[in-house]
Amino acid sequence: MAGRLHIASLDLERLLPGLGVDSPLVTSPNLAPRRPLSAIRLEADRPCLSRLFWGLTPPWLEVLDRAPHCARAESLEARPMFREAFRARRCLVPVSGVYVWRTQARFKQPFLVTRVDRGPLLLAGLWCRFHTSLAEHTDSLALITVPANALLGPLTDRLPGVIAPADSHRWLDPRTPPDEARSLLATAPMELLGAFPVSRRVNDPAHQDPACAYPTGPMLCRNPR
Repeated sequence: MAGRLHIASLDLERLLPGLGVDSPLVTSPNLAPRRPLSAIRLEADRPCLSRLFWGLTPPWLEVLDRAPHCARAESLEARPMFREAFRARRCLVPVSGVYVWRTQARFKQPFLVTRVDRGPLLLAGLWCRFHTSLAEHTDSLALITVPANALLGPLTDRLPGVIAPADSHRWLDPRTPPDEARSLLATAPMELLGAFPVSRRVNDPAHQDPACAYPTGPMLCRNPR
């Protein structure tokens, strides 16, 4: 799944020229769900970075702890909670990596999944709006997960879908037909992503220091350098 994110300072303007910024990018070496998170949405046909709550909170949700932080790509249109958002309110979450945990004999070993070249990733998401009053509202999101590829499958069965920058406008645009948007939710090619083991410090979301993402072993990738 995607229970924790690594978000370094990213050159988003270079990645998406013309990007508007409503609020600065949220950065964290160890970001857990149910925290503020930066996301990119389309506003007046222009991508714009703003801050949302990580955990989808539709108006009828009564218990915040049940706000899903991930949605399976295969069931987006089968579950009412995700169906409308997928069709009309898609977003992108810029990150530098995703933490996953591999089960071992006595403990779970954390790994950081990143681009092989350590560049930024745009993760697929959907969002909703909850009006707290006539004048105020809260926006929240969930990441969309897809099956992991054969390389990373031994570490985790699912990862957030990765959207290429060239496909970002099609993904964000609510006029894009659902079938076309769904076609962008593909398993990442093995050449794109790698993963390396990191300290178990990352297990505690209270730890917010660079050591959380420090490699403790070589990167697992298709073409080791």
